[in-house]
Amino acid sequence: MTGAETLEEHLTRWAGHDAVRMDVAATICAIASACRSISQLIAAGALAGALGATRHDHGAGDVQKALDVLANDLLISALRNMPVAALASEELEHPLPLQPEGSLLVAVDPLDGSSNIDTNVAVGSIFSVLPIPRAVSPADTAAFLQPGNRQIASGYAIYGPHTAFVLTLRNGTHVFTLSRNDGQFWLTGENVRIPPKTREFAINASNHRHWDEPIRIYVDDCLKGTEGPRGEDFNMRWIASMVAEAHRVLARGGIYLYPGDLRDGYHQGRLRLIYEANPIALIMEQAHGAASTGLERILEVTPLSIHQRVPLLFGSRDEVARLERYHLDPYPVGERSPLFGRRGLFRS
Repeated sequence: MTGAETLEEHLTRWAGHDAVRMDVAATICAIASACRSISQLIAAGALAGALGATRHDHGAGDVQKALDVLANDLLISALRNMPVAALASEELEHPLPLQPEGSLLVAVDPLDGSSNIDTNVAVGSIFSVLPIPRAVSPADTAAFLQPGNRQIASGYAIYGPHTAFVLTLRNGTHVFTLSRNDGQFWLTGENVRIPPKTREFAINASNHRHWDEPIRIYVDDCLKGTEGPRGEDFNMRWIASMVAEAHRVLARGGIYLYPGDLRDGYHQGRLRLIYEANPIALIMEQAHGAASTGLERILEVTPLSIHQRVPLLFGSRDEVARLERYHLDPYPVGERSPLFGRRGLFRS
C-alpha cells in the first residue's frame, strides 16, 4: 500500500483547517461510504435480487435498472447530512435540494454501465463537486450550468474484481483500493500519469457506418496497422462501461471515443456533460491526459441544460490531439489519398 494512507487520512491532510476544504473532504468521505454499500450490493450479485431488472425504459437506449435506483438512493442518503446544498443526478429530472446552508453542489451518475449488471462486467459511480455560483439558488438548475473547469473535485468508483476509488482534488489523480478486511479505501496509486502515446483505442465499432468522417478515418487508420498511415498495429477494446474504460486508460494508456453520430438521438453524443464527461475529463487532465469533444476541450464547454449530452474523447494526450487535428485540419484527411499513402506513387 502506497504510504499506508487511507482515503480519510488523505482528505484530512489535504483539508487542513480550511473550512471549504473540510466541507469537500466530508462530502467525498460520504460519497465513498455510499460506494462501499454499492460495492457490497454488486458483489452479492443475484443474491441481492434482480439488480439488472428494468425499472423504466426511456427509449433510445436509456434504460433504468433496479441497481440504478438503489445506487441513487444510497448516494442521496449519504449526502443528506453533508454540506451539500443540492444534488443533480442522472436518475433525477431536476436537482434535489438537500442542506439549505450547504456550501457545495454535487452531480452524480450513480451507476455507469448498468447494461453490464447481469453479465458481471465492471460498472461504476461518477461524481463531481462544484461551488455554488453567486446570486443563484443552489436548488435552481442554473446553479449546475458551470463549465467543468470550475469543479473543485471529481472522481469515480469502479466495481470490478476489486473496488477502487479514483479521486482528483486538482492536485493530481490518485487511486484508492477498498480493503475487504477493514472496509477502508487505501492509497495504492499516487499521482497517476497516463502515457502521452498509445496503441490502444476503445470505441463501439458496430456504429462505423454512422460516424462522421474524422472518426471513421481515424479508426480506419488504426485498423490498417503497420500497412496503414500510422505505421504500427493497434489494439481495439470496448466494454460499454465508461468508468471501466477510463480505469484501463489510467492503468496503461489508451484513448476512448464516444462521438456523436448520424443516428437519431446521437447527434450530440450520448454521455452527459455535467456528471459524466466533466468529472472524467478533470481526472484525465490531472493525470496528464486530455479530454475533448473533438472540437474543443471538454472542461471549457458551458452546459446549457442539466442533462446535456456531449461527444467525448479522452485518454493519452498525443492521441487526443491527433483526433482534434482530424476534426479541425483538412490535411490529415488528405493524407488518406492513395497518392500519398504508404503504398502510394512516391513510396517504395
